[in-house]
Parts: sequence; structure tokens; C-alpha cells
Amino acid sequence: MREPALLVDAIDRAIIDGLQGDFPICERPYAEVAGRLGISEEDLLARLQRLLAARVLTRFGPMFQVERMGGAFVLAAMCVPDADWQRVRAIVDALPEVAHNYRRESERNCPFNMWFVLATESEAGIDAAIRCIEDGSGLPVFPFPKLKEYFVEMKLAVRA
Repeated sequence: MREPALLVDAIDRAIIDGLQGDFPICERPYAEVAGRLGISEEDLLARLQRLLAARVLTRFGPMFQVERMGGAFVLAAMCVPDADWQRVRAIVDALPEVAHNYRRESERNCPFNMWFVLATESEAGIDAAIRCIEDGSGLPVFPFPKLKEYFVEMKLAVRA
């Protein structure tokens, strides 16, 4: 049975629109944002938790350039048979190094249907995470390292 859809009100939309950039760096950033929105810090935090729990938001947090901090990340893909999808997804999703994991229907000349990002403290951590997934799933992981970096800022508006 599916959960009923979460009703997103005008304040929720303002939170989503307002937190896509320029998050304050200060002692109490949530209090500052809440003040801008005309709500309490407690209400802001409760609303963020509710939006995350309902999967209206799938993630709320900073984006880091992990290489500048000495870490590593890579986009990775797998060819997962439909009958094995849930088992393999559980293996991949169980790793804390997996930033996100999603299904993409195979396109012509591209058999990969599972895509995820691995982020680790070191290059060796990428190799270890790949081995862990391969050992657990019995399927190969294909890493696609970044060759060149581009900055594309994307902000999404919430429709009423």
C-alpha cells in the first residue's frame, strides 16, 4: 500500500526554493534561514525532516569538491539483470561510499542500467568499494572517472 502524497504548502516551497544556494555560514544557520522565511528554527528543522522522510527531498547537505580535500569520487555503472535488481541495489545502497544510486533504462549501445557515485577519502577507497560491490553482487562495476570538471549551477523551482 502506498503512502499518501505529502502536501507541500507555500512555506515548504519557500524552504526548497530558498535553500538551493547561499546557505549562511554562521553559528546558527538554520535560525538565520528560518528568520528570512518568517518561521521558527524548530519549524524549519521539522519541515526539512518531514520533506526528507517523505522523499520530497532526497538529500539536504553541502556539495564538496572532494578532490580538493584529498578524497576521490567516480561515477560508476553496472549491467544488472531485472531479476537481480533488488538484491544488487541493496548491496550498492548499503555502502556509505555510495552518494546516490539510480536506475536508468538501457539506451541503444549502452547496456548499463544501474548508475551510482562513489565518494571516498582516497583513490584506494574507490578501488575497495568497487571490489566490495563486485564481490557481493558477482557482477562487474565499470568506473567512469572525471576527465574534466565543469560547473553547472541548477536551481529547481517548486510548482504549486
